[in-house]
Amino acid sequence: MIRTIAAALAAFALVAFGARAEDKAAEKTEKAEKKAEHKAKKSEKKAEKKAEKAADKAEAAPAAAPK
Repeated sequence: MIRTIAAALAAFALVAFGARAEDKAAEKTEKAEKKAEHKAKKSEKKAEKKAEKAADKAEAAPAAAPK
């Protein structure tokens, strides 16, 4: 009888910790997705700024050239 109770408690503990581990894995996946999305937006903004800077430089170069 004691073995049966011990086995039932062990099974319950394994199921409980297994469910908790699945929750944490889902949270980590969500955080990783958000981080990747944020990183993509940030790099996109950086590329836009770089393109604007290059365009401004190209516009300024012909005006500054001597005739």
